[in-house]
Amino acid sequence: MRIAFFVKDVATEIDEYATTRLARAASQAGHEAWYIGVGDVELGDTDGRLWGRARRADFGADDTLASYMERIKESEPERIVLDDLDAFFLRNESIDDLQERPWASPMGPVFGQMLKARGVTVVNDPMSIIRATSKLYLEEFPEKIRPRSLVTRDPEAIKAFVERVGHSVVKPLYGGKGRNVFMIEDENETNLAQMTEAVLEDGYAIVQEFIDGGENGDVRIFVLNGEVLQQDGKLAAFRRVPTGNDPRANISVGGRSVPIEPDAVELTVVEAMRDKLRADGMFFVGIDVIGDKIVEINAESPGGMQSIERLYDMDIGTTVTKALEERVRSKS
Repeated sequence: MRIAFFVKDVATEIDEYATTRLARAASQAGHEAWYIGVGDVELGDTDGRLWGRARRADFGADDTLASYMERIKESEPERIVLDDLDAFFLRNESIDDLQERPWASPMGPVFGQMLKARGVTVVNDPMSIIRATSKLYLEEFPEKIRPRSLVTRDPEAIKAFVERVGHSVVKPLYGGKGRNVFMIEDENETNLAQMTEAVLEDGYAIVQEFIDGGENGDVRIFVLNGEVLQQDGKLAAFRRVPTGNDPRANISVGGRSVPIEPDAVELTVVEAMRDKLRADGMFFVGIDVIGDKIVEINAESPGGMQSIERLYDMDIGTTVTKALEERVRSKS
């Protein structure tokens, strides 16, 4: 299998990223793996093919993740025909580019859709990713598994929602990594206006009712082909716990990961999502669950594989790679 991992910029990739672990697993399985940045693609002026200035990602027997990533960055890029790939794995964070590189933000789905039309297996599905980068994607799932919510740019509407619902969370409709996520106790929150103003600077806001138990963090569950990812009978999930007085559990803002065995309630949430995730071509996603509610779907580049590796001493990249092999083979 010839597979390319499409990332924001090869030069800024970090060895601890989930993408590094996925590339390692593909290389160790004997596949031809490549890294391609958002700015590394060309459309041929004579043949109409998509080309990439790609860096080979061979994992050596003596490699660590750090040495592996360093060698990829130091290697000279090679021109490869992307049309000839078997799989194209979209791993760039378009949200990160919205502010500093708006030209780069939409290019993953754009190139992905072109390659999909040319017969390449693209994961996750490019058109579904466009929807999933917005938290509006949550509204497409059954009402029983999602929190009551409001999407608006009207500060008064946010205030009225809090008055009706009480304890709430307000955050950008397009956002991630805990940026501008605020907890609102009730309509008497003294900083509500400032919180709302900060969120609306990023565009639309989504306000969600606070789910009981959220003060203890959330559960990150990896879902593969609509099922909870399992390896050797172990479910790929962990709890993200806030630290200090910060209510956010995101690892990127200091949350810590602890082991957990998803219970029947949490597994029921995944079951309710299964058919739609499959129909939408959401091959590999990370979902964040609190109790019986889904609060986030991470479809572009779900992270946390390092937590799984540390907590359970297992590399789920091998399971993802095998599933991708089967998808490519069945398509052929």
